[in-house]
Amino acid sequence: MHKHNHDENQSLKNIGIALVLNFTFTIAEFIGGILTNSITIISDAVHDLGDTISLSCALYFEKLSKRSPNKTYSYGYKRFSMLGALINCVVLLVGSIFVIYKAINRIIEPEEVEVKGMLLFAVAGVIVNGIAVLRTRKGKGVNERVVSLHLLEDVLGWTAVLIISIVMMFYNVPILDPLLSIGIALFILYNVIRNLKITLNVFLEGVPSNMNIPKLKQKIENIPVVLSVHDLHVWSLDSVYNIASIHVVVEMENNFTETLIPLKEQIRNLMKEEGIEHVTIEFENKNEHCIPCDK
Repeated sequence: MHKHNHDENQSLKNIGIALVLNFTFTIAEFIGGILTNSITIISDAVHDLGDTISLSCALYFEKLSKRSPNKTYSYGYKRFSMLGALINCVVLLVGSIFVIYKAINRIIEPEEVEVKGMLLFAVAGVIVNGIAVLRTRKGKGVNERVVSLHLLEDVLGWTAVLIISIVMMFYNVPILDPLLSIGIALFILYNVIRNLKITLNVFLEGVPSNMNIPKLKQKIENIPVVLSVHDLHVWSLDSVYNIASIHVVVEMENNFTETLIPLKEQIRNLMKEEGIEHVTIEFENKNEHCIPCDK
């Protein structure tokens, strides 16, 4: 539990640093875009402003997710962090499609750009967004991973601008800009769809992708006093904090309390090893009639 709280605090800190860096650089982009009269930089400033809004949502929902359980949300607010991830996915999805649309227009009607201004801001963009990516790329939560995608998109975008600006200092090939933009947008779309599937799986209470229900069931049934297992359900609150409920059939003999207490601890430890933090266990006698939820 302590480790999970540490991960949550680190996630909040990382998203906060990324937000400050992104917002500061967005303001600099607007000023720089006006001074250099560069439409490319101003367009990217608008895109980064969208990122700042998304990062703000992520930070808000990540903080909200730390609230304790209450009578309204008995499991707490952990799932709210997934709402932030969902909003970020949608923003990235719309943003990437918009970039592709604008890039196609640029291919049809190429525009001249201010090469020196592009070069200076490209170097700054790679450094600032690169630092932010390093802060969030190892995040365990989906929210932090989606935020990292925003920042990775910016790093790739500025790297492309850097390469293009260097090439265009020697050759006048404005079509390179939209072509690389399409490639980057497609890469981001691929990753967004992958993270969106994870996010929706959590909202729909699907089994976490790293869980193997038959294998888990077999491990519990291998415990000597366990006769069988049924009604085993595993889901996740926020892609990190996993929950399970299970019915365990045991041979009820003389003093069943002496059997059940250590068995309960053994099952909980086994579940914890498999990445399940919270377990609800119901014990049954072999002759007991049970109507499980999964029948």
